[in-house]
Amino acid sequence: MIVDAPCDFQLAKVNIFHEAKNKKEDIFWFYIIIFVLLSQIMKLTIIIPVYKAEKTLDRCVESILSQDYSDYEIILVDDGSPDLCPEKCDAWTEHDSRIRVIHKANGGLSDARNAGINVAQGDFLTFVDSDDMIAPSTLAPLMNKIAHDESIQILEYPVSIKGKNMFIPHNLHYDDIQQYWIVTKAYTHTYVWNKIFRRRLFDDIRFPVGRVFEDAWIYPLLLQKARSVTTTDKGCYVYTDNLQGITAKAGADDLIMLLESNIDRGMTVDDAYYLYILNIQLDVYRLSGKILLQERKDIRTSNLRSLSDKIKIITLKIFGIKGLCRIHKTLRHLL
Repeated sequence: MIVDAPCDFQLAKVNIFHEAKNKKEDIFWFYIIIFVLLSQIMKLTIIIPVYKAEKTLDRCVESILSQDYSDYEIILVDDGSPDLCPEKCDAWTEHDSRIRVIHKANGGLSDARNAGINVAQGDFLTFVDSDDMIAPSTLAPLMNKIAHDESIQILEYPVSIKGKNMFIPHNLHYDDIQQYWIVTKAYTHTYVWNKIFRRRLFDDIRFPVGRVFEDAWIYPLLLQKARSVTTTDKGCYVYTDNLQGITAKAGADDLIMLLESNIDRGMTVDDAYYLYILNIQLDVYRLSGKILLQERKDIRTSNLRSLSDKIKIITLKIFGIKGLCRIHKTLRHLL
């Protein structure tokens, strides 16, 4: 027993050594697995609704694949397109493993975007219309900015149309969304396609199916949940002016939806914003005879630049909103 004791002690030391070594190996492989899993998390999801876009879809997708940033997935949502778009979408999935396609019955732009959101795997989301493009070297600086600032909830970047700058924001961060809304006149650029959103903002928010001017409806909701916005002059979204689009062909019902998107949405309404809404109301009345906007007579003409805007406000103060709408409608018929 006395002779065997040292052997038992040595054996115990060997066992302890192996157990410690195994634990170190287990910890090592644990961190390796965590690293691999984290590296497989998609950073950005790009959602592209597709409908009657067989002439523009390829250039749209190519503008994304040619970016000097690759940590993304593209979700093509074929919204029951009656042309060759379904086949083109399938072909793109075979071309690049980062591209997925959803084929669905036609439900409109909002429904298509929602379908993409439902299956998105990225930490961030952005939207691209199938007739538009992203300028070269756009995604890399945007995602680099996001990577170095965990506070970013929404990142807004420049837009160009027909080769000219349509909108270039400054490099700023707004912790006050009301200030952002008023200072940048955000109500004039509510479109979602020149913005990158943190995925969690869409946990309980979706685009309104059955409504047009859906961006104007959803953006205030996203702002109120995000509570902050970051803007940058880096990158560029290339917008294609569509003469057949809703903005160019909007009728009475469409403009009523736009007007509703700007009334009682929880955003500050200063003099300039009220005038913007008032102009929509004038077109709504001209086409439908309806008045939805509440009258305000505290608007200061000194804050307005154009003579026509000052005349509108003076007429509003004298004749009220119904009188202004009638006068505007009469003048439009005469002209």
